[in-house]
Amino acid sequence: MTVQPTVVSSTSTTDLDDRTVVLTGGTSGIGRRAALDLADRGAMVAAVGRDEERGREVETAAADAAGDVAFHRADLAEQAAVRELAEELFASYEEIHALANNAGLARGDRIESPDGVELTFAVNHLAPYLLTHELLPRLRESAQSIDGPARVVTTSSGLQYRGELDFDDLQFESGYDGLDAYSRSKLANAVFTVELAERLDAAGMGPDDGGAGSAADGVVANCFSPGFIRGTRIWLGSAWRSRLLTWLVAWVPGVGTDLQTGADRMVDLLAAPEYGERNGVYVDQGEEQSPDYDAQDPAVREQLWDVSADLVGVDPDWPSA
Repeated sequence: MTVQPTVVSSTSTTDLDDRTVVLTGGTSGIGRRAALDLADRGAMVAAVGRDEERGREVETAAADAAGDVAFHRADLAEQAAVRELAEELFASYEEIHALANNAGLARGDRIESPDGVELTFAVNHLAPYLLTHELLPRLRESAQSIDGPARVVTTSSGLQYRGELDFDDLQFESGYDGLDAYSRSKLANAVFTVELAERLDAAGMGPDDGGAGSAADGVVANCFSPGFIRGTRIWLGSAWRSRLLTWLVAWVPGVGTDLQTGADRMVDLLAAPEYGERNGVYVDQGEEQSPDYDAQDPAVREQLWDVSADLVGVDPDWPSA
């Protein structure tokens, strides 16, 4: 699948009244900015994060601007917590129209999650995989009440192109490098998005034309790179070399960007009418780009899908009609 660059306009005036958006990583960085912007457009935003104080601050900031943000505390490193979050969201919202898988981290040392999975892979990839699996039935049902499809948007990165999916050592049990682990997780985000889009189409839940195209209802899945964000906190737990490299890159003209621009790119995929007509695309700096070759390889996509299903304990045969 080769995607020719396509420029898509900004969605600064899109009305999101009566829409509910679940946004992980919604209490800091581009997630916080996006949560407030979505609320300003009329959406009910369920902002997911670990820090109670930051979560309440986002709620207050939205309320002060006549917006509606509700904080939901969850540690996405733990699969049981992801499932509990899904149950909480089901109980809190009759409809969910969009899911933004935005939470992420980077670590300098190899750490395992409570489930025994390398932490970067667990939070950046497996949590989006599992949360999407859990919320997809509600997303599909909710699409019937809006003019357009429900949306799954996942935050990837241009670092996907330096990532490798080594299925013999997917969790870096030997030769761990924090930047390599992060790059692998961002590649996994792109691979997951393209495979999800293909499966949604095969199940009759995505576009009618069998590829990237129009989708009047159902669910669409897309991913994007926010760019190298100046001032981001995501690298605070990584090795000093990674922190220095990403700090320098973030200040390169034409490469680095600010929090608001990164948030705008997320909001575009969640709200712009144009992206309700696209499925399985990767967007970088406002243009659709070809994702890494692994995301274009059906065999690689299926293998990652099946491995992910096994790691989180779900049937890989999803979604189904």
